[in-house]
Amino acid sequence: MRRAGIAVAKLALALTPNAERVWIAAGPGNNGGDGFEAALHLQRAGKRVQVSVVGDAARRPADATAALARAQAAGVAIETGLPAGIQADLSIDALLGMGLARPAQGELAAAILQLNGHPAPRLAIDLPSGLDADHGVALDGVAVEATHTLALLALKPGLFTSQGRGLAGTIWFDDLGVGDPTQTFPPRALLGGAAAAAQLRPPRRHTQHKGNFGDVIVVGGASGMAGAALLAGRAALAAGAGRVYVCVLDPAAPALDPLWPELMLRPVPWLDAATMRNATVVCGCGGGDAVRETLPLLLARAPRLVLDADALNAVAADSSLQALLAARESRVGQATVLTPHPLEAARLAGVADASAVQADRLGTAEQLASRFGCVVVLKGSGSVIAAPKQLSVINASGNARIASAGTGDVLAGWLGGLWAAAQAQTTAPSAATVALGATRLHGAAADGGDLGVALTASALLRRLAGNE
Repeated sequence: MRRAGIAVAKLALALTPNAERVWIAAGPGNNGGDGFEAALHLQRAGKRVQVSVVGDAARRPADATAALARAQAAGVAIETGLPAGIQADLSIDALLGMGLARPAQGELAAAILQLNGHPAPRLAIDLPSGLDADHGVALDGVAVEATHTLALLALKPGLFTSQGRGLAGTIWFDDLGVGDPTQTFPPRALLGGAAAAAQLRPPRRHTQHKGNFGDVIVVGGASGMAGAALLAGRAALAAGAGRVYVCVLDPAAPALDPLWPELMLRPVPWLDAATMRNATVVCGCGGGDAVRETLPLLLARAPRLVLDADALNAVAADSSLQALLAARESRVGQATVLTPHPLEAARLAGVADASAVQADRLGTAEQLASRFGCVVVLKGSGSVIAAPKQLSVINASGNARIASAGTGDVLAGWLGGLWAAAQAQTTAPSAATVALGATRLHGAAADGGDLGVALTASALLRRLAGNE
C-alpha cells in the first residue's frame, strides 16, 4: 500500500506538475488506503490536499487504517463525507478499485457523480471505481470517468474491453516491484502485443511469385450489397494475397471492379470444391439471405474459412449449418475464424441481445470458440480473440473512428488475405495468431488521428494498403 501511494503521487505530479490543489475521494477499503498514502506524499510535495472519506469506516482494513493515521499525522486535511464544493486542480479516485462487489450505492455513488461532475483531470487508482475488473462493465451504469488510470500489480481485462476503455482514459501501469503477478494470480486473459502482427508480414524473398502467397475467394455481395464483397476483396489484396476472386451473389453486379481491376470477379457457379482446394475463403460480407445456399459447400470443403456478417446470421438460424461448422474442427487441414460483432455473437450464442454479450465479452467469445471449435474475433471496443483451450487475448489497438459501415468487411478480407499469404512461410502461423495479428493491424490503422473524425472503410483500406 505504501508503494502504491508513492506510485500514485509520482504519476499525479508528472501529469499535473502545476496543480496546486488535489482532492482525493477515499473509500472504505484498500483503495482508500492507497489514496491516504498518496495524500501524504502529495502533501510533502507542497500540494494542498483535501481528502474526503466516504463509505462504512467499520469495513476499513488494518493497512488502510494505518495509512489514514499516517496521513493525519502529516497534516493532511481529512474530512468525513462529501464536501459541499470542490476546489481542486486534480481529482483522485480512491473509492473502490478492485474492491467492487456490487454496484456503488448511497454515498459512494454520490462520490462517483461528484468526481465526474468536476472539471479537473481525474486519476483513478487501479480501476475507475464502479468498473468491473473482469468484464469492463459499469455496474448499474455508475462508474468514474477517468482521465487517467494507474493500474497496480497487474493490468485488469476490464480496462481494455467493453466500457472499460472509454472509462479508464489513458492507462498507466506499475507492478510495485513485485515482479510477475501471474505466479500468484493466474491471468484471466492476455493483452495482445505486436508480436503476432510482426509474424504475418515478414520480408518477401526475391524469388517468390504470386503463387506463393495464396488465393482468396470472397463470397458475398447480395443485391444492393456488392460493395461489401468488393471491400473485402480489396482488403485481401492489400494484405498480400497472391490472387483474389470475388463471387458476387448479385447477378446484376458488374463484372469488373474499376478501382481495383486486379480483383477477379466470378459468377457463383464457378465456385466448387476444385476452385477452393487450396484457397482461403471469406464468406458473408453483404451476403444477405442468398449466402445460405453456398455455406454447406464452403463448410465442407474450404481449408481456411472466415465467416462474417450474414454468413454468421445464417449459421445462427440453422442447426444443420451449426453442425457442419462444428464438424470442421475434427477434419485435418480445416480451420475457421468467426468475426461477429456483439449482435451477431448474441444470435450465435442464443442470448437475448447484444447487451448480454457486452456484459461478458470474454465469456461469450470463449463459449462460441469452444462450441464451434474455431477461433472467434468478437469485435468492438477491445476486440476479444478466443480459441479452444487457449487463454483469450484482448486487442488494444483501434478506436471509434472505425465505427462506420464496411470496416468489418475490410477486417474479414484483410484477415483472409494475411492468412492466405502466411501459408508461404516455412512454418505457417496458427489461425489464432493470424486473427490476433490481423485485428491489431486493422485497429492500428485508425490510431494516431483526430478522434473526432470518422474513418470510412475506403480510407481505412488505403491506410492498410500503405497508400495514405
